Amino acid sequence: MLVERDHIGIFGKMNSGKSTLMNLLTQQETSIVDSTPGTTADTKITLQEIHGMGPVKLFDTAGLDEGTGLGEKKKKKVLSTLKECDLVLLIIDPSTDEFETEALVLEEARQLDKQLLVIYNLFQAVDEEKIANVERELPYIQFHHKLRITANNPAFRQPLLEFILGNFESKNQQLELLPFVEKDQFYILNIPMDEETPPGRYLRPQAMAEEYITRHWAFPVSFRMDLGKARSGDPSERKRWDDFLASLQRRPKAIVTDSQAMDIMKDWAPDDMLLTTFSIMMINYVSRGKLNGFHEGINALEHIKAGDRILIAEACNHSRIKEDIGIVQIPRYIQQHFPGVEVEHNFGREFQENKELEKYSLVIHCGGCMISGQKMQARIRDLEAIGIPFTNYGIFLSYIQGRKSLDRVMVPWR
Repeated sequence: MLVERDHIGIFGKMNSGKSTLMNLLTQQETSIVDSTPGTTADTKITLQEIHGMGPVKLFDTAGLDEGTGLGEKKKKKVLSTLKECDLVLLIIDPSTDEFETEALVLEEARQLDKQLLVIYNLFQAVDEEKIANVERELPYIQFHHKLRITANNPAFRQPLLEFILGNFESKNQQLELLPFVEKDQFYILNIPMDEETPPGRYLRPQAMAEEYITRHWAFPVSFRMDLGKARSGDPSERKRWDDFLASLQRRPKAIVTDSQAMDIMKDWAPDDMLLTTFSIMMINYVSRGKLNGFHEGINALEHIKAGDRILIAEACNHSRIKEDIGIVQIPRYIQQHFPGVEVEHNFGREFQENKELEKYSLVIHCGGCMISGQKMQARIRDLEAIGIPFTNYGIFLSYIQGRKSLDRVMVPWR
């Protein structure tokens, strides 16, 4: 397997300690260090192997605040380098008073969905008021993990490495879409196909599941459930389901269902089959295995009270009609069971621009099938940094059927 190098860039203003940080990471004089502003004239690149992460490419960039014609050229090069990076290390000297450079790096990184970690370089004993001033001047900094070091002290190298390893998602991490799939086993895909289902194709999660199962030498079998008949108690629909199961040559190992069918599948799925949902599958995949965070977030419902706000976040802008999950089904349940709780919506890609996330007691996110893993992870990092619990459509719709149902759909992921 070809392993790509993770690109890690060091950014900040002149004399903040960028080159010193580079030398701390590489344990050698990779970059020239001098008190003269603008010593780093161009981006310095070095290749390194970091234990626990693998091969990386490190970028020591020029200061973004050099106010000359050459400085503008350097700035353009630095911002171009930022686009290439998987991880941005923003180094800040809190003893300074102006933070336009840091604000620019934060804004650019957020626009590009870059992972960013903040390094406070303390040249002397820390003045807590100085740190507080930085965080007042840079409100976006609250969304990012921070570490305080003295960059010219070798004793801080190990804490720095642990900080990076503990907070950076490498692009080389491998994740299986359906880790429980086994060769020659049958897997049922329960696809109700409501009025929002586009003609001529499956939705992306359904198509991905079918492809994954087939690629792994197993057998995907689709079933279109009539939810209207099933919910009305029409015996013909239950018979059709039972006949379908009986017709399969081998007992299916698992069922992956549309989340909105959980009220039926919690009773109809045989006990000897694994059960989960497309939405849970996707949020685990797009978040790079952060499913436990979404699972834990559902516990916030135990403490929701009148006056609290819940944000329903959906990553796409499909045409919404009738019994839409995000705008009808979930809000209706909340209104019925949590009177006085306000429900707000956020559609599409503007989520990260919402500067008022702290007002929410819970964020309920869709499967995220229409956004990149980088963008989803950026959303998770924002919410984790400010302590806002978050969950997912599939988890929510399973939870409202009872803890037993929720526990069951989580079993395949353990």
